[in-house]
Amino acid sequence: MPAKKKPEVLMYKGKPLLRCGDLIYYGNPEDKLFVCFRMEDNEPLDDLTVSRRVIIELKTNEGEKSRLLKQAERDGLYKALDIGTFWLEDALESINQK
Repeated sequence: MPAKKKPEVLMYKGKPLLRCGDLIYYGNPEDKLFVCFRMEDNEPLDDLTVSRRVIIELKTNEGEKSRLLKQAERDGLYKALDIGTFWLEDALESINQK
């Protein structure tokens, strides 16, 4: 019996991107913070679904006790990833400096 193949995880700037429905989680599971992208106003484009509006949330990684630290809205995933990655790197760097 062949061994099960572990699913590949999409990486962006050295951190995993995991999608669950209309949510994308960005960050290492062992870090204290992560970013959540909520896809809103989805529309079809040929054979793809494109999100016109994305809500970005910087949260603490405490399971069900997770707290929202920052929130913003951007048009399109590219702009959302840009601000979300900046927030996460900046916040993790400030935590590590303490």
